[in-house]
Amino acid sequence: MKKTIDEINERIRSGSVAVVTADQMCEIVEELGPEQAAKEVDVVTTGTFGAMCSSGAFLNFGHADPPMKLADIRLNNVKAYGGIAAVDVFIGATESSSTEGMAYGGGHVIEDLVRGKSIDVYARSQGSDCYPMQELETTIRIDDLNQAIMLNPRNAYQRYAVATNSTERVIDTYMGTLFPNFQNATYSGAGELSPIANDPNFETIGIGTRIFLCGGEGYIIGEGTQHNPAERFGTLMVKGDMKGMDPEFLRGASFKRYGTTLYVGLGVPIPILNEKIAENTGVRDEDLMTDVIDYGIPRRKRPLLGTVSYKDLKSGEIEIEGGRVIKTYPLSSYYLAMKVADTLADWIKKGEFFITEPVKSLPRDTIQKPMRQTKQHPFVMDVMQDNVVTVGEDYNIQQIAETMVKEEVTQVPVVSKDNTLVGMLTAWDIARVVAENREANAGEIMTRNVLTAYPDEPVAHAARMIEKYNISALPVVDSKNHVIGIITGDRISRLIGGMRR
Repeated sequence: MKKTIDEINERIRSGSVAVVTADQMCEIVEELGPEQAAKEVDVVTTGTFGAMCSSGAFLNFGHADPPMKLADIRLNNVKAYGGIAAVDVFIGATESSSTEGMAYGGGHVIEDLVRGKSIDVYARSQGSDCYPMQELETTIRIDDLNQAIMLNPRNAYQRYAVATNSTERVIDTYMGTLFPNFQNATYSGAGELSPIANDPNFETIGIGTRIFLCGGEGYIIGEGTQHNPAERFGTLMVKGDMKGMDPEFLRGASFKRYGTTLYVGLGVPIPILNEKIAENTGVRDEDLMTDVIDYGIPRRKRPLLGTVSYKDLKSGEIEIEGGRVIKTYPLSSYYLAMKVADTLADWIKKGEFFITEPVKSLPRDTIQKPMRQTKQHPFVMDVMQDNVVTVGEDYNIQQIAETMVKEEVTQVPVVSKDNTLVGMLTAWDIARVVAENREANAGEIMTRNVLTAYPDEPVAHAARMIEKYNISALPVVDSKNHVIGIITGDRISRLIGGMRR
């Protein structure tokens, strides 16, 4: 059986259209089969609500008097880009405030505009004959703008990798805070509700598809950046009029020590034109697989720890290679994703939203390429001292001091008999014990919670840790926490100095 979009739109006009949400379609396909489901259902609505960093807005302010070409622009102290025309500005969701840092950013400015709040505008310019004004301060609301167009280069990932952390330290990422030793795993996406999951071959999703975007009407204007359908990482580029949006479906947010973002509510209607499309919209969480990645390794290609389904993720725990069980936590809101799908379904049933036929299909075979780097950056393995001096837990003060003097070092890792890192000692620790005129062994006075580096980490990452925690060195360990080297602030300084010469 085949239907056309014109036929479905006629049913919308007459009030006879059959619309269900993607989770309901799962049950219908299972009960009736794809062929009968295609006859019974006209449209399936999808939804997702999650952090979508690749988001932003074009704003047109109108011309000032005297005229000014806006440059060096701040909106609520968040930098915006003005290198387009005199009064067109783009603000990105991840740009942070110059006064509040990562607590407030472009995503919050966008939300505040949609909420009808006043935004402070400051701009400077060099001035010219046709744009003589050099400095501007004003306050605007969204209704004062000629246009406020949300334009998001990359939204609605087909799936997203699960993040966890194998290291001994807490790390803060765009996947949230990841605790040491696999204490948690975070994930994003709505699973069986997700738009591209319901049309993985882009049979109905394409350029010109009308969508639900942040509580208003939007459109797909192309494939998203990093569109990688060959590996099931398709993305969408979307736009919509912010003046018609609802603040319930977008939120500015901040991730600890990562930065700001924008939570976006996005829904795509899938017209059921044939049996195959019906079958695809019957996808369930258990059918949707994604990878578990170790974010503790700060490289482009991180270790793969296993593959799990969205059913596993939503259960609250997953099992990775080796049988380890990890608690899971969503970064996206399934509740609001469901509300997106429900709201879109209501609009269609009421005749307030019609389906559009794409003017062009999205590519189905593109892959994501890595960045071409003409200058290679060093890794810890390139800089670390691999003949590292260590001491045992039972070493006394005299033995530790003699080792430090003989080897001309001011810090030593403390290791167990199998060379596993258990602590760290510095010359300051020894001096303090001597000043107190007492006896002690390494295990009694060492620092136990030791920050470490891994050999395949960038040197820049180790340098940030040394500076951040005001320490002089990091022991370098392998995946089993065996000490294989040490990297010091002095070695990093010499490396940087050599690179600058």
